[in-house]
Amino acid sequence: MTEENEQANIAAPTAKPARVERPARLPRLFLWLVAIAIILVIVAAFAWRLAGNRLLSAALVPGGAFEAAAAGTPYDYGDPASWAARPGGLKDGADDPTAFLPEGAPAMARGDVPVFFIPPTAAFGNSQWNGRSSDTATALRLAGFLRTEASALAAAGPLWAPHYRQAVLGSFLANTPETRRFAQAAQRLAYADVKAAFARFLAAQPPGGPIILAGHSQGALHLLRLLKEEVAGTPLAARVVAAYAVGWPVSVSADLPALGLRACERRDQARCLLSWQSFAEPADASAILDVYYAGTGLAGTSRTGTAMLCSNPLTGSIGDAAPASANPGSLVPSATLTAGKLETPGVPARCDPRGLLLIGEAPSGYPAFVLPGNNFHVFDYPLFWQAVRLDAAARVAVWKAER
Repeated sequence: MTEENEQANIAAPTAKPARVERPARLPRLFLWLVAIAIILVIVAAFAWRLAGNRLLSAALVPGGAFEAAAAGTPYDYGDPASWAARPGGLKDGADDPTAFLPEGAPAMARGDVPVFFIPPTAAFGNSQWNGRSSDTATALRLAGFLRTEASALAAAGPLWAPHYRQAVLGSFLANTPETRRFAQAAQRLAYADVKAAFARFLAAQPPGGPIILAGHSQGALHLLRLLKEEVAGTPLAARVVAAYAVGWPVSVSADLPALGLRACERRDQARCLLSWQSFAEPADASAILDVYYAGTGLAGTSRTGTAMLCSNPLTGSIGDAAPASANPGSLVPSATLTAGKLETPGVPARCDPRGLLLIGEAPSGYPAFVLPGNNFHVFDYPLFWQAVRLDAAARVAVWKAER
């Protein structure tokens, strides 16, 4: 035996265990990493459930004082660039996001009733208290929200949706006396823009004709004030086919009497208002209810202990329940809100004693934007997209028949 062979034989036993140990360690390491990742996800989910709203508040509430000048000059609503959607085209031929139709949506003839839709909050920055919704990044988010929300009303007729100097998302999470004061100032500035846009919208309509008013989230907040200040007690109230104040709590006794419209009790009814807030179960709405009960309603009385209006978009009624089979289609959007398909049947809906609209277990296909407490706020319209289309058409037919 040569010296080289002897050395090879001696080296072989030491080399073999090295080849065996290396793959044995890797699976164990991989399993440990997976276990750690799972623990981190569980801890994060638990922390989000317990303190999600506090975490959002800490991250999003602006740190400085409110300054009106920081929001820039008011929008000129005679300029197409001041609208996120409008008949006659947008600036530079941009596509109207409200013309979006999800995959599987049945065609509907477009009606002739103009719609004024106030968009939700798309300004997420925390460097100041108001954000211009036409700024590039904000406008992209806004287009996604209009694509999945306002599109449900676009079949009713020409749809107008203004850009405005929105109160930023963090203004609705303010939790100290000082930051709440700044937040209220920011919301007043935003409303001034909405009011100016509404005046321009009305000026473009035939006198005496029907209109639909709608909004979501911050947009619904401004819509409620608009109803109180510009519609209630005026001839304009008779022109309102329906008002969809979705995603903002409305007190039956402390808000509704100031709005000039009754709550919609049946689908064969016009000149009325609908409002709902969507939660999967189990639903934790404490963050909303705490603020709601602590506030003063638009009628000037306390909301403490008052019933919250819960319209069921599947029935067009108040406080009732409907199974999934009654939902003609839930819009399931892509994570970027640039596409989507209509799932039929959609989710069920039932009003609970708190005035929340419960949709059962969290549905699949909604991976982004679900808020703490199983709050499906961002999907208040998409969950009932086809039902809202049909609801608006039914109320238009009632309004016209009454005349």
